[in-house]
Amino acid sequence: MAEGTQHRDEIDPVLVIIPTYNERDNLPPLVRRLHTVLPQVHVLVVDDGSPDGTGEVADKLAGEDDRVHVLHRTEKAGLGAAYIAGFRWALDHDYATVVEMDADGSHAPEDLPRLLDALHDADLVIGSRYVPGGALVNWPPHRQLLSRAANLYSRIALGVPVADITAGFRAYRRRVLERLPLNRIASQGYCFQIDLTWRTAQEDFRILEVPITFTERELGQSKMSGAIIGEALLKVAQWGLKRRGDQVRAWYDRLRR
Repeated sequence: MAEGTQHRDEIDPVLVIIPTYNERDNLPPLVRRLHTVLPQVHVLVVDDGSPDGTGEVADKLAGEDDRVHVLHRTEKAGLGAAYIAGFRWALDHDYATVVEMDADGSHAPEDLPRLLDALHDADLVIGSRYVPGGALVNWPPHRQLLSRAANLYSRIALGVPVADITAGFRAYRRRVLERLPLNRIASQGYCFQIDLTWRTAQEDFRILEVPITFTERELGQSKMSGAIIGEALLKVAQWGLKRRGDQVRAWYDRLRR
């Protein structure tokens, strides 16, 4: 048996969580590609009441394939809330490895085996655009600039040595999600990814990055908004100030001893 296959067997069973909102055209080909690459993985579609019928498409996929599951939510409550619901479902159903993946095709299922192989030596593996070998395809320059600036800002403010802390293609070991206070995480958008990475690092779990190719969606519209950007700027600043305050208090306590 090949070494990579051994590694993946050790972290089975795997659940790939795909949050959806108006992704009916993107979902079926994504699931097909995923099962072509890794037939053994299960998929959980978390649909936030998509008005375009994505939930019905997901139900049809689940009816045809017992590796596909659907969690219906009644309203669009945001990416973070969708993932938290998916994490809880994964823990309740005894999955050992939980993967985050976008529904729009920007995350290539063909890259997932390398994330799972790397998880053999880590607790969280991030599919990174900004480590050697990572790439961006068809992303406009202003989006690239915004993404790189957000990652630099977060890395400096939080002191987490992760090149792509905002990345949404990642694999967690079960023990990480069991340790994190999921009931207290309220971040949305890519701020949610920063939040979970920072909390994972604070718990001294090992984080690795592997290069991926990120491709801009061809169908549908991006969910990025000014509100999502504003939330990230504010919350990262708050977390960074708290971190600095904790460092000052620790330094002061050492001086008093």
